[in-house]
Amino acid sequence: MNSSKTTKGYTRLAGYKVLSFDKISSTQTYAHDMIASGEARDCTAIVAQAQYAGRGRYRRNWVSHHGNLYVSFIFSCDERDSRLAYAVAVAIVDTIASYGIRAEIKWPNDVLIDGKKVSGVLIEYAGRFVIVGIGINVLTNPTVAEYKTTKLADYADVTVLDLFNRLSKNLEKWRKADFNSVRQRWMDAAAGINTMVKYRGEMVKLIGINDSGALVVRHKNEYVLIHGDEIFM
Repeated sequence: MNSSKTTKGYTRLAGYKVLSFDKISSTQTYAHDMIASGEARDCTAIVAQAQYAGRGRYRRNWVSHHGNLYVSFIFSCDERDSRLAYAVAVAIVDTIASYGIRAEIKWPNDVLIDGKKVSGVLIEYAGRFVIVGIGINVLTNPTVAEYKTTKLADYADVTVLDLFNRLSKNLEKWRKADFNSVRQRWMDAAAGINTMVKYRGEMVKLIGINDSGALVVRHKNEYVLIHGDEIFM
């Protein structure tokens, strides 16, 4: 693993360890390597200025040029919890809101501004840890065929360092919050609630999420619970 790391300028939250790199293959991969080698500990953040092999959900390529925030948080985890994705999305939305920018959540945790993607999340479990990977477009945004993208610089003056510090605090807050509070905040920020969306080739009505973190949609006269699939606005 690369040893050229620094924590200069990054908030030292109680018990946190921050590793910062100019460029690595992927913060997510680095986190996995730390866990595999036995070096991982609870509340570790791996931050990179750029990545040359960044990835998102379903192993999609995540374009990672300089000027944006790429971070993977490592947390101790006794068991998988699908509700964590909502806490992470809410933390990102609140962080963006702190700059006076209104953002929305596309289920389960893509974050949009004016209908354009500004942030994505990748949550993976390894051993007794969970890795929460977050990418936020700050100064640049990639051109992607499947959807439109945007960046925070189009809306406010944001630095990567300040963004990371605010995000860390919000993530700590919402990760420990009661899920009823998380659920309510997620619903307030969710895009497309009570509108028709496409799910597995069928048009369904997006209702929200339930207490266990499942997405609830209505297909004709039946309510359907969705775990882990994608919906299309």
